[in-house]
Amino acid sequence: MESHCRSLILTISSIFLLLIRGVNSFYLPGVAPEDFIKGDDLKVKVNKLTSTKTQLPYSYYSLPYCKPDKILDSAENLGEVLRGDRIENSPYVFKMREPQMCNIVCRFTPDAKTVKQFKEKIDDEYRVNMILDNLPLVFPIPRPDQESPTVYQLGFHVGLKGHYTGSKEEKYFIHNHLAFTVKFHRDMQTETARIVGFEVKPFSVKHEYEGKWNDAKTRLTTCDPHSKHTVVNSNSPQEVAEKQEIVFTYDVEFQESDVKWASRWDAYLLMSDDQIHWFSIVNSLMIVLFLSGMVAMIMLRTLYRDISKYNELETQEEAQEETGWKLVHGDVFRAPSNSDLLCVYVGTGVQFFGMILVTMIFAVLGFLSPSNRGGLMTAMLLLYVFMGLFAGYASARLYKMFKGTEWKKIAFRTAVLFPAGVSAVFIVLNTLIWGQKSSGAVPFGTMFALVFLWFGISVPLVFVGAYVGFKKPALEDPVKTNKIPRQIPEQAWYMNPVFSILIGGILPFGAVFIELFFILTSIWLNQFYYIFGFLFLVFVILIVTCAEITIVLCYFQLCSEDYLWWWRSYLTSGSSALYLFLYATFYFFTKLEISKLVSAMLYFGYMLIASYAFFVVTGTIGFYACFWFTRLIYSSVKID
Repeated sequence: MESHCRSLILTISSIFLLLIRGVNSFYLPGVAPEDFIKGDDLKVKVNKLTSTKTQLPYSYYSLPYCKPDKILDSAENLGEVLRGDRIENSPYVFKMREPQMCNIVCRFTPDAKTVKQFKEKIDDEYRVNMILDNLPLVFPIPRPDQESPTVYQLGFHVGLKGHYTGSKEEKYFIHNHLAFTVKFHRDMQTETARIVGFEVKPFSVKHEYEGKWNDAKTRLTTCDPHSKHTVVNSNSPQEVAEKQEIVFTYDVEFQESDVKWASRWDAYLLMSDDQIHWFSIVNSLMIVLFLSGMVAMIMLRTLYRDISKYNELETQEEAQEETGWKLVHGDVFRAPSNSDLLCVYVGTGVQFFGMILVTMIFAVLGFLSPSNRGGLMTAMLLLYVFMGLFAGYASARLYKMFKGTEWKKIAFRTAVLFPAGVSAVFIVLNTLIWGQKSSGAVPFGTMFALVFLWFGISVPLVFVGAYVGFKKPALEDPVKTNKIPRQIPEQAWYMNPVFSILIGGILPFGAVFIELFFILTSIWLNQFYYIFGFLFLVFVILIVTCAEITIVLCYFQLCSEDYLWWWRSYLTSGSSALYLFLYATFYFFTKLEISKLVSAMLYFGYMLIASYAFFVVTGTIGFYACFWFTRLIYSSVKID
């Protein structure tokens, strides 16, 4: 618990320090570079076992791999714990720039239980993750055409399935020999070196040795440093079977590289096909900008004509016969039904919007480097907590406009409603993960830290914001509201609330769905996402699109003499969250190979939370756009 609190304090301090120091720098790698001289110890750390088929991480030592004398946990930040990272020391220790061949780590003879564990992990395609000098271990996959850059996959498979020649029976084989390559960049003046790459080629080898077993001094016949006999293939693989001895070995090779330390993450971040990404995003930008331009032109011309016509009519006798949106001026600012709930949702949306905006700015400026594992999630959580101030302010301001008096009640609901719903889903999912004995289960200490962030910091800030917002004078409506509500005429089928709300969500979803594919891939297929510049552009386009589509549909609604726009404006752009969830369902069935029920529940549970958050953000953008629009147009016409 102490380490989590220390991590929280450090993260908050780091954010403030970065604000002061980060003005002149662009790429902040997350850790200070470490210089090594020849012969220095290089300690490899192990991280969780991961699988894209189950989405359930396990700690490295949940499998009976070779252990060091004492297992030590590395201090982890809040984001790392929530991701299921469990970083520990390992028996793999290298000497800088001193190649090693066929080093014996340990041997063991598996029993029935161990064999079952290994077979399950091989079936589920689990990958072993390791770290050296804060760089994750990668498995290089050369491309068929030589010009293309090598693609890297994080970690290596626990083992593989296959069958012996002439046999159809499927067997399980373990990767027990690891050929590591450590790439370094040397400083010619000082002769020190910095690590810039950490790669592995795993092999399955049935090791044999002469005489009796003598731990690390045993001389193997299958790979021998004295006779320069190395492992180059898996032609005689090590089967995972009861009472079949398994010997774990490794080689280390050191390669000098031209890559500088500051650029060492570039290879990791080029994991997908860039051309498709660029083309898709530019295509999306062009379509949405074109649509936005058209919408803006129509709105400006039509509105200008309406306002001119209404103001001219005032000087003539025809003013008696009002038409269009001016007709409902006496009802347009009438408080909606469930106005308290609307205030709460608008406040929550402001909180999320602020969190996303500041996170994006930090990420674009290079503060949230992928080398700072869990940094993005930690920053988002802390920012969400501190944005409670703005949530309280926004909900209380709107509440006072609706002639509300109980500001404490609205502040409490704003502070609790959204987090309570998310917490309920999160606890159910966490119980499922805990039931699977996965390292992804959030420990009690971290749960306590999250509850403290919520009730100790976020709730008081919401109350402070609400107090300030409520003390301010209420916003005056541009026109007076009639005492008796006007009857709404029968609407055309296309102005049906459900139909227009569903239509309104298509365009905002269209602005983000291509980028959404890359985000989902990075989350569920264990890849790095670091194209925050593009993401920021897409976010700006999302804001513009949500605002414009809501204004257009709000205008049509008012023209058809329907003045119930408050909730409709929120739901119009917020309905894009429904399309997001449907797309996530499509992605699940077409791109993922999840077969376990628990894993599927995890996926849909987390995507439900993400869609809910997307709903409150887009809904709030649409609401404020429509709020500004109605106040603008009704203050532009003369009304007796």
